[in-house]
Amino acid sequence: MAIKFQYNKTSLQQLQKELKVRLNALPTLQAKESALRLEVKKAKHEVAEVERQLEENTRRLSSTNRLWVEFPEDIISISTVDLDVKKIAGVKTPIFREAQFSIKQFSLFLEPWWISTGLELLKKTAALRIEKEVALKKVDILEYARKKTTQKVNLYEKVQIPGYEEAILKIKRFLEDEENLAKSSQKILKNKIAAMEAAA
Repeated sequence: MAIKFQYNKTSLQQLQKELKVRLNALPTLQAKESALRLEVKKAKHEVAEVERQLEENTRRLSSTNRLWVEFPEDIISISTVDLDVKKIAGVKTPIFREAQFSIKQFSLFLEPWWISTGLELLKKTAALRIEKEVALKKVDILEYARKKTTQKVNLYEKVQIPGYEEAILKIKRFLEDEENLAKSSQKILKNKIAAMEAAA
């Protein structure tokens, strides 16, 4: 990225100001990047833990496969899912709280004895699946924020800060050269005037 500037003191001051802003922001961005990296790792661990619980629950369900044929259809449905929002390193992420279920009325005498146990198993499995989806969404959000922050850190470290420093150096050299030329021409003029006065 080429930094646009002019060879004057105003441009020099503007570039120094912009460089200072970036130098001050860089440590904060680096800290945010490292915090997000750690949070992504934690979030992935959370997903793995929920997947483990879900597998365990699914295994319990599959061990009673033949009974599920007797299970009434549409007896249970998800009514609401409660989520919270938590800010992690300035990034809003979803947190699963609980799932509410609607259960149609059924007769304990007409349905198989294990229906209430089956309902609890289904609730647990459905809640774990929802929790897994929320946890995966959280990983995606944090991963995206981490990538963006890493890009910004790299932009500052590798492009903008060196670019501003180089531009400032060029302007300073130009202004020094201009000042030296002005001093030299004044000296030459002074010497010419002195020589003319001596000759007169």
